Amino acid sequence: MMNKASVAYYRTSSASNVGADKDSLARQREAVTAYSAANGLTIVAEYYDTAVSGADHIHQREGFSELLEELGRNEADTILVENASRFARDLAVQLSGHQYLREAGIDLIPVDAPDHFKQDTPTAEMVRQILGSVSQFEKATLVNKLRVARDRKRAELGKCEGRKSYSEMNPPLIREAKRLRRRNPSTGKQRSLRKISQELMELGYTTSHGTAFSAGQVKRLIS
Repeated sequence: MMNKASVAYYRTSSASNVGADKDSLARQREAVTAYSAANGLTIVAEYYDTAVSGADHIHQREGFSELLEELGRNEADTILVENASRFARDLAVQLSGHQYLREAGIDLIPVDAPDHFKQDTPTAEMVRQILGSVSQFEKATLVNKLRVARDRKRAELGKCEGRKSYSEMNPPLIREAKRLRRRNPSTGKQRSLRKISQELMELGYTTSHGTAFSAGQVKRLIS
């Protein structure tokens, strides 16, 4: 039976622990390799972030970003780390990072405690609730900022979104429509909306579909 493909992720937070004569990377690799061999996993790639804080989000790390980009190419869907704090020391980063990976169909296994992310501790639940509240707050703040921006633009320009009106796209059309609507000095009568539509078409003014304006459209043109 073919072993399941996995990748290894290593991180060292201090530059003083990086180097050929240091044992941090060697210790992490030894733990991950031993677990993979004992559990039918084959490590097909290794990724290493040196001098990277455990509080940095996973997308801010060069090594982990490279891991995410290449994960699909080697058909692996499991990430092995020495322990949960090696993945991320900050609990909020741990949980949000794990949630991102889980939603992407990627398993994260701390080899010293493989069930770590499957356990629902009171602290973990509290952090999840806080993260959810923060996410909801950020979304509400963004919606409010967009609304304020729209209101400001509407106050300055009179309009800020949606399809442009004919007065913006074709001012000559509006002038002609209003001219045709004026009362005939000799008769004191106005052209009907349908008559105006017909004369606009004869002048070359039509809808975007090449058809004559409806009476309702003409009414909006002259209003």
